[in-house]
Amino acid sequence: MAQEQTHSGQQKQHPIRLYMVVWGLLFVLSTFSYLVDYLGIQSYLRWSLILLFMVLKAGLIVAIFMHMAWERLALIYAILLPPVLVLVFTALMVSESHYTALTRLAFFGTGQ
Repeated sequence: MAQEQTHSGQQKQHPIRLYMVVWGLLFVLSTFSYLVDYLGIQSYLRWSLILLFMVLKAGLIVAIFMHMAWERLALIYAILLPPVLVLVFTALMVSESHYTALTRLAFFGTGQ
């Protein structure tokens, strides 16, 4: 019983292999990110790839190194839900801006 009490107060240790694998994945994702510039990829594909690699790296860091993968669901929602909502609202604003621009062009012309 005394042995169970000493172990119950300690935190669980994660294997070093997990951290090494994540470190390797971060290295590979960073390499891909640099390859986008090295290969000269342009336009929306370039920015989409850079943002994709950035989000994947940030997700790995938050999940493993900040231990969010082992946290309560309420804490995960409190930290991850606001940025997701900001992205959704930003996408809605971009959509609305295109509609506004097209409406202005239709009613007011090109301004010449």
